[in-house]
Amino acid sequence: MPATVDLTTADPATLAEEHRSLRAEHEALVGKGLKLDLTRGKPSPAQLDLSLPLLDLPTEGDHIAKDGTDCRNYGGPVGIEEIRELWGSVLGVPAAQVIEGGNSSLALMHDTVLNYFVFGVGGGARPWSQIPGGAAVLCPVPGYDRHFTILEGLGIRMVTVPMRDDGPDMNEVERLVAADDTIKGIWTVPLYSNPTGAVYSPETARRLAEMPTAAADFRILWDNAYVVHHLTDDERATPDILRLCEQAGNPDRVVLFGSTSKITEAGSGLSFFGSSPANVAWMKAFLARRTIGPDKLNELRHFRFLPDTLTIAAHMRRHREIVAPKFEAVLDLLDGRLTGSGVAEWTRPTGGYFISLDVLPGTASRVVELAQQAGVALTPAGATFPYGKDPDDRNIRIAPTFPVIGDVVAATQVLVVCVLLAAAEKRLDALVMP
Repeated sequence: MPATVDLTTADPATLAEEHRSLRAEHEALVGKGLKLDLTRGKPSPAQLDLSLPLLDLPTEGDHIAKDGTDCRNYGGPVGIEEIRELWGSVLGVPAAQVIEGGNSSLALMHDTVLNYFVFGVGGGARPWSQIPGGAAVLCPVPGYDRHFTILEGLGIRMVTVPMRDDGPDMNEVERLVAADDTIKGIWTVPLYSNPTGAVYSPETARRLAEMPTAAADFRILWDNAYVVHHLTDDERATPDILRLCEQAGNPDRVVLFGSTSKITEAGSGLSFFGSSPANVAWMKAFLARRTIGPDKLNELRHFRFLPDTLTIAAHMRRHREIVAPKFEAVLDLLDGRLTGSGVAEWTRPTGGYFISLDVLPGTASRVVELAQQAGVALTPAGATFPYGKDPDDRNIRIAPTFPVIGDVVAATQVLVVCVLLAAAEKRLDALVMP
């Protein structure tokens, strides 16, 4: 039954009755013995099946790239020309400024930050590890936990800034970077940001490119993970951050990342690094020490399977047919059960892989605990904040892509009950406190 009671304003008697009803509903759910998972944003088996033809490519004798490179052999550290041209056009980077780097953009991001930490960004800049007091990176929150893990593993301080619908709070970003030369960068997911689905506006991108920074070696870490992951006909575009940085006289400020991990086969896709000519030369020097070359056969099979932007767009529409109904199911249940309760707010993303749910402050951990009791695994409360600590204990990331839609519905039904029950508990506790 949809919630009709505002739990934040209900009188004690009404609140106690709602709590009894919700407790009984939760106990019934526990008795079902469910085993469901909404924790990580993985492609479903049905999505992975869309790329099964990759396993038959390249065909016998088809192992030569267009420039004559034998893709079976060593060499070609930046990737074959045709794949860099195609995905450079998708990411908004000239082919000469794109490097294909294997199956994981996360690995490219880790290697980039690690090299900044150990060697510096180039041009004689001091390594981040040698910064007095320690280097820091701005982290819009809620944000992507694996970005935070990279920094935490290196001991780089994380400074949070609030995330808005059009990107990070730029007034706060500009204030911080102008005043503190130990702040060396900012993580960004510019399109359908993880987990809120925020889309960076052209104005946000312009301000990032132009803002004065106390650190001359400041870097925008531009993780364009969801560049073609649209959920509606309103297919949003990413601001051309590389051009904006060039126009602002800061051509080396941005490094871009992308991948096909949620487009083709998640464990064996392609990843991309793009930036200014100077930054690409910096990365090439590192790769010369790290590898004899990427998997060019995998690059070739991807090019044979997705040879142009029209084919990529058609392929992603097939992904949307699988994924969008799951998002709609979650949003319908949140709307139907939590609207009017006064204890939750949620995003309505038009792309990407997540829905961000904000519950009554101080209850997110309890929601996750109650859901676990009922057999539903949720992303740990706090995961969308550095060090896993949400100061308001409020945010929960919902990842509906992997389960079949029936399981998505069942898990969300549990989730909304847990949100209401945790809020009712919290409100009752507040009423009885001396």
